[in-house]
Amino acid sequence: MNNKFAVEFNNVTKAYGDVRAVLELSFTIERGKLVTLLGPSGCGKTTTLRLIAGLEMVTDGNVYIGGKDVTTLPATDRDVSMVFQSYALFPHMTVLQNVSYGLTMSKMSKAEVSEKAHEGLNLVGLTGYGGSLPSELSGGQQQRVAVARALVLEPEVLLFDEPLSNLDAKLRRRVREEIRELQQKLGLTTVYVTHDQEEALAVSDRIIVMNEAVIAQEGTPHQLYEEPANLFVSDFIGDANLVKAEIINIEGDEAEVDLGGIKLKLPHRGIHSGEVDVAIRPQAIMLNPAVNKDEISATILKTSYLGDHIEYTLESALGELFVIDNQMEKQYDSGTEVSLTFRARGLSLIPES
Repeated sequence: MNNKFAVEFNNVTKAYGDVRAVLELSFTIERGKLVTLLGPSGCGKTTTLRLIAGLEMVTDGNVYIGGKDVTTLPATDRDVSMVFQSYALFPHMTVLQNVSYGLTMSKMSKAEVSEKAHEGLNLVGLTGYGGSLPSELSGGQQQRVAVARALVLEPEVLLFDEPLSNLDAKLRRRVREEIRELQQKLGLTTVYVTHDQEEALAVSDRIIVMNEAVIAQEGTPHQLYEEPANLFVSDFIGDANLVKAEIINIEGDEAEVDLGGIKLKLPHRGIHSGEVDVAIRPQAIMLNPAVNKDEISATILKTSYLGDHIEYTLESALGELFVIDNQMEKQYDSGTEVSLTFRARGLSLIPES
């Protein structure tokens, strides 16, 4: 197998009786990259992570880690470390003992184990906490202890299973930045599972979006947001208003599109003339107070003030639309008649309906 890849899946299927948790998955993860498995509950992302770890065995297909076929190897013989959602720290052990735990199974001397464990704590910013018990730490600090414990084993691949789900929103943002910074600094190959699309966009080099046991699309955060391959991805990544439009003409890479009476030019993405689905990001809709005949008229149904932006639900000729407005100077009340236009970015034709 190609040695540039840290992880390879070749037509991997995992079945529990008649239920197939993942179906014929094939993908590669380059060394030193952070790749996120993203999708709703039950899509197969955690099963995929556990198949990499060796905590589950494949039904069909092959798994390679560091170019080596590990399909039949147990978790103990795979060069991976996993950070669990629950952290899985030993409550009766000190922080240093928790971080040292995996190393004590190796043939290292006590002095080497202690040195490596202290290095691990230093890496995650917990120097001086070695003598504390997990119960004396905050949730974010406990998470960092779990990361340090995995890091000191110097694995070929570091695995994260929903690592931030037990933290509050503000702490989640800080810890995800710390994980990303550490991953980049150390050049760690990392596979990260989450159902939170904002988290995935923030930390990933690449994202594999899963739906119903298969891969819906994979690519960079930018590709998935700007060029969703199908309706599921367009709606799951970053929210989208899904509406119908008409392709009038194709010229070069662009299609002339009739969207509710407004003519726009968008990349055609291989779609031919006729009816087409369009994904409109909530931030791509601009509201105007006056009803203008060259724009799409709409009525505000609901207004929600959220401090740094206002969210609107409105009824229009395109159907019901969700709008995120960062222009805080003007707020429209329910029942107000407005008209709308679109920004240059944030609209895309959907190839697969």
